[in-house]
Amino acid sequence: MEILTWTYLLVGVTFAIYIGIAIWSRAGSTKEFYVAGGGVSPLANGMATAADWMSAASFISMAGIISFAGYDGSVYLMGWTGGYVLLALLLAPYLRKFGKFTVPDFVGDRYYSNTAKVVAVICALFISFTYVAGQMRGVGIVFSRYLEVPIEWGVVIGMCIVFFYAVLGGMKGITYTQVAQYCVLIFAYMVPAIFISMQLTGNPVPQLGLGGVVADGTPLLDKLDGVLTELGFAAYTSGRKSITDMFMITLALMVGTAGLPHVIVRFFTVPRVKDARLSAGYALVFIAILYTTAPAIAAFGIYNTIDSTSEKSISDLPEWISTWQKTDLIKVDDKNGDGKIQYVADPEANELSIDRDIMVLASPEIAQLPNWVVGLVAAGAMAAALSTAAGLLLVISTSVSRDLFKTFRPGISEKKELRIARFAAAGAVLLAGYFGVNPPGFVAQVVAFAFGLAAASFFPVIIMGIFSSRVNKEGAISGMITGLVFTIGYIIFFKFISPDMNIPEYWWFGVSPEGIGSIGMILNFIVCITVSRFTPAPPQAVQDMVQEIRIPRGAGKAHDH
Repeated sequence: MEILTWTYLLVGVTFAIYIGIAIWSRAGSTKEFYVAGGGVSPLANGMATAADWMSAASFISMAGIISFAGYDGSVYLMGWTGGYVLLALLLAPYLRKFGKFTVPDFVGDRYYSNTAKVVAVICALFISFTYVAGQMRGVGIVFSRYLEVPIEWGVVIGMCIVFFYAVLGGMKGITYTQVAQYCVLIFAYMVPAIFISMQLTGNPVPQLGLGGVVADGTPLLDKLDGVLTELGFAAYTSGRKSITDMFMITLALMVGTAGLPHVIVRFFTVPRVKDARLSAGYALVFIAILYTTAPAIAAFGIYNTIDSTSEKSISDLPEWISTWQKTDLIKVDDKNGDGKIQYVADPEANELSIDRDIMVLASPEIAQLPNWVVGLVAAGAMAAALSTAAGLLLVISTSVSRDLFKTFRPGISEKKELRIARFAAAGAVLLAGYFGVNPPGFVAQVVAFAFGLAAASFFPVIIMGIFSSRVNKEGAISGMITGLVFTIGYIIFFKFISPDMNIPEYWWFGVSPEGIGSIGMILNFIVCITVSRFTPAPPQAVQDMVQEIRIPRGAGKAHDH
């Protein structure tokens, strides 16, 4: 069968499964809409969390970044994986024991202030919108390639599908849909990786294939270093970023992971506190399967790309180039008119422009794998993008209905609250679609900004809310505002106002916009602690509540305060 036939078939079957699950597990109450009724098993929640966390950035863009950035791209692997450990150890069990549905709920109660809660809602909306824009961009790329439509239409199609099962099923529908999506995306990621690893190195384990040797007996990474340096690029295994910037980006991604509202809410869907910790452990194992494979896919992808295009005549270019050219994500320009393609580091002489977001999707075609593998990867990419988009939309709708409306109108009926949540999700889909069509960067870069915002705003107030009984509402509010405003301002200045100044010479302390969330986080901590010292201590009841959250005996049922 043709690639398009396989793609329609596999994407169609998987979508039918997701929508069937959404209808089967339709939310009938606000508790089912927000936290799936609190009865999900740790294993299922681990899978759903892994799918929620492994977004289009993980599936589509991360290996693409590593393909083109080499060693520097490893910040995404280190930051996102390390962040998950932080989340499992420092946040999930305590927040679960506290027993609230959302992070703004926790912030509002812990800091005994509706103002603090509203600031937390604004932070959650900023983070979620930035993040969901990256997912919609990923959806658009997949549809534009496989349905042969412009990216704009791809985003619109994705918006309709996400809206259907996120708004209908709420967290209950999303949880069981995400279990199915995890199975699809991990199978879709591993199958081509195993195929290509066998092709290039004879080793069926991609992680070992990365350190293996190619046909002429040269180690793959040595061969890649040699090929890239010949073309004028930096060696694949050498770093170009400063150690400071590498550290700051890794730290921002790490603590940003731990502060992501759509991931934290997953730990409220299990029955007990110890189940929250257990499901975080399961999720880490499920995530590690993809994350340890990504560097191998990245290296295989760039090696095959150069091998199949360099110095080839335009008439002999492989079919995958002409296919992807239709999406405008690959551009060929014979600048010197010699009829051959020259792929080099010098932008004046380079004749092949490749969008890094296509590397994973195009890898099966570049390696000339069977058509069904290409269709499978499309289905996996859709699963990755849609699972995270659905989780984020739920956070947005919950923030608006529960944390805003119910704060100021506590007498609102459950039916009306659910209706407001669904309207908010619809509005969020439309706004996310706009940013998907007009993104401020490539997928993983957009997502990196979301992590930076989470690091600068949420992480300090959650950590201090759990581990310090002295931090008060004045400190939390001023800290969140300082971290968020500083980080957004820095990103907007270097990315939109003065993009020509977005070079290390102009960065503060040598930190790029992708890593500035770490500085925002430090400022948040300093402001929060300083303001708390000079203002009254929290009420005794709040201090007692903070002490109780940390008592280990809470391995039983969680309870509300």
